[in-house]
Amino acid sequence: MFETLYEWFWWDRIWLPVNLTWADLEDREDLVYAKASHLYVTVPYAVAFLLIRYLFERLIATPLAASAGIKERVHLKAPDNPILELYYTSHSRNPGQADVDGLSKKSSLSVRQVERWFRRRRNQGRPGVLKKFREASWRFAFYLLAFIGGTVALYDKEWFYDTREVWMGFPRQSMLESQYWYYILEMGFYWSLLFSVAFDVKRKDFKEQIIHHLATLVLLAFSWCVNYIRIGTLVMLVHDASDVLLESAKLFNYAKWEKSCNTLFVVFAIVFMVTRLIIFPFWLIHCTWVYPIDHYPPFFGYYFFNVLLVVLLFLHIFWAYLILRMVRKFLFGTMTRDERSENEEDEDEDESSTAEEGGGGEEEEEQRRHRLGNGLGVGGKEGENGCRFGRLSLSEDIRRSKTVH
Repeated sequence: MFETLYEWFWWDRIWLPVNLTWADLEDREDLVYAKASHLYVTVPYAVAFLLIRYLFERLIATPLAASAGIKERVHLKAPDNPILELYYTSHSRNPGQADVDGLSKKSSLSVRQVERWFRRRRNQGRPGVLKKFREASWRFAFYLLAFIGGTVALYDKEWFYDTREVWMGFPRQSMLESQYWYYILEMGFYWSLLFSVAFDVKRKDFKEQIIHHLATLVLLAFSWCVNYIRIGTLVMLVHDASDVLLESAKLFNYAKWEKSCNTLFVVFAIVFMVTRLIIFPFWLIHCTWVYPIDHYPPFFGYYFFNVLLVVLLFLHIFWAYLILRMVRKFLFGTMTRDERSENEEDEDEDESSTAEEGGGGEEEEEQRRHRLGNGLGVGGKEGENGCRFGRLSLSEDIRRSKTVH
């Protein structure tokens, strides 16, 4: 049965145009073709990327963050309380007022104390600026090198300037060494992103990111197997162009270089709209939808590949909508929070609520030590020397932002 499924899966009519078989893509003379077996190496490369990332974040990104004045913020720990913890893990992280009142009676705590416990408990699970800076540094480094490498590999190719050349001689187009490494490294990196989702910063568009990574991997794998490599390299280059700018804007945001962050975000928004909503659909999808039928009749693989490109296009439209909302709020002065991330709740509220309840003593001393440990004065607020909450700044709005693909 397994052998039957294997033969059906690799049936020529699914993957290749009519009158072509896998025998036509066997290496001969000076022609070297991509093979599905080559893709196995992308998994070990993904593991290698995770190891390199670990070393990069600790040996390069962490010292760089320290030089920019970024350090890990230690949150006040929520006291052990089995009743509140059970509700937090099994019901909701944000209880309503009626639930807070009920939990107050069950736990013998005041309403303010219950609210404070949930606020601290939520903040415990949120990543600090240092973690986000290290993650953005790693992605910026990869996307920058990938974009430079892709440009060097493609700038002298005919299909880089005329997309009709993508299909000239298809499928008997020999694979170049630069194409091999561009594909393998990009796929290895996307696999590493999937492997690391458990400990990466999670955002509101988490599901969209997973769909994007899977669609990208399937699209790259399919284009590799059927020798759609030329169009595949163009798709990767178009995506890497804006990713570099987003990650760099996030780095400046975490370092609180407000003007640099805002400038880079505006440039990123322009490049994103041009590459993802103009070049991608009107050049690349047009190239894969219109030109191939001049050379062979449509087949399953033709429709499958174009459907995957359209899935990516819909994701681009979704992210473009979020970006435009950010830009609109920036222009009209209503920018106060990130469109894709939860805002970290201000622990200064703990102090005011404690004072109102007359709870000086040990808890007040703990809060004082906590603030001093985070480099804050007893009466100061975080961010006084950098980007402030409520200022009309794009840097506030892309905080906790993630690479858009």
